[in-house]
Amino acid sequence: MKTKYTISGMTCQGCVATVQRTLASVEGVTSVDVDLTTAIAEVEHTNALSLQALQEIMENQTHFRVTGLANTHTSIEDKALPEKSVATYKPLILIVLFLVGVSYLVQLNDAQFSFDRWMRHFMSGFFLVFSFFKLLNVREFAQSYRMYDIVAKAVPAWGLIYPFVELALGIGYLINFQPEILNAVTVVILGVSAIGVIRANLRKDEIRCACLGTVFNLPMSTVTIVEDVTMVVMALWMLMM
Repeated sequence: MKTKYTISGMTCQGCVATVQRTLASVEGVTSVDVDLTTAIAEVEHTNALSLQALQEIMENQTHFRVTGLANTHTSIEDKALPEKSVATYKPLILIVLFLVGVSYLVQLNDAQFSFDRWMRHFMSGFFLVFSFFKLLNVREFAQSYRMYDIVAKAVPAWGLIYPFVELALGIGYLINFQPEILNAVTVVILGVSAIGVIRANLRKDEIRCACLGTVFNLPMSTVTIVEDVTMVVMALWMLMM
């Protein structure tokens, strides 16, 4: 039998080794696989395990905690990816159209329309909305993001930090904080992100796009490339103005 448990308190591979060693010492446990990014321990065992007993063992021998079962629901990662079509990307398209419209309405009563101001409001809304969806389940987002992002693959913690970086960028564009620095950071972060997306598309990898977190089961496609590259182009435009 295999059971997944959520573990709290792990911050490094040393923590992972301690958790694996502690759980492996439990009678009936034959193997333990611990994932630092998702904070999940998959335990293979020959007899029934008591969650309370595991919690007591972990707390008595380490400073980590078994907070509960992790396999009480079906992960979206286990769901088949839908076909790549307009209908599939409808949520993403509607969000973008919504942001385009709202960014225009902000200047509706102004004497003169400013394209630069429109871009700033659009980028602010983009980062705020997309970070919101990622923040709904940061750990699952990080797990999906690591499947294709080159930085998250090398440094798993980046996937956990990224939603908060997007949130900060959104707030920064909203209040027009240090525009040159803000646009330069956007170019670097979204540019690097685009590299991973382009590589995944060139390899025709059948993986889930994490742009809207885990709320929507969207397959990776050129849509994601357009999303990242457009933001990079906008940031470069504002840097050169």
